[in-house]
Amino acid sequence: MRHLISGSKLGKQPAHRRAVLRNLVTNLIEKERIHTTLLRAKTARPIAERMITLGKRDSLHARRQAAAFLMTPDATKKLFSDLAPRFADRPGGYTRIVRAGWRIGDGAELAILEFIGSELKKKEKKPRRDERKKRLRRMRRKRKPHQKKGSSSDALSSTGLH
Repeated sequence: MRHLISGSKLGKQPAHRRAVLRNLVTNLIEKERIHTTLLRAKTARPIAERMITLGKRDSLHARRQAAAFLMTPDATKKLFSDLAPRFADRPGGYTRIVRAGWRIGDGAELAILEFIGSELKKKEKKPRRDERKKRLRRMRRKRKPHQKKGSSSDALSSTGLH
């Protein structure tokens, strides 16, 4: 029984698991929102919050610890210059996990892991009815006027079908 054993092994060896989590946290810091499985998001969340806490300390030792974990220098710069000041007055809870349905291929539960304050801005949608009307108008303009039955009879009589 796994009493009081937290975290998931993600079905990977320790070195591979660490590499996956480092990549997830680095991408989260660079893009501020990532789509992944729910289990990976739940496992990466405490590590990402720990990185923000390191950014809030802003000491040489904290910078070196963050640089040792994150994969790119750009992520380290963004952590200390953009993200840490944004969460300076917040005592914790810097990330949010939103469930995003199930993956088609294997049915794995998907999630969006994002920083608080980087909400998705929805675009305004045009009403579908107006789109349909415009499309019908275009179709009517392109169509030629209907021919009368008598005018097309000469084409049918030449084929012998009339």
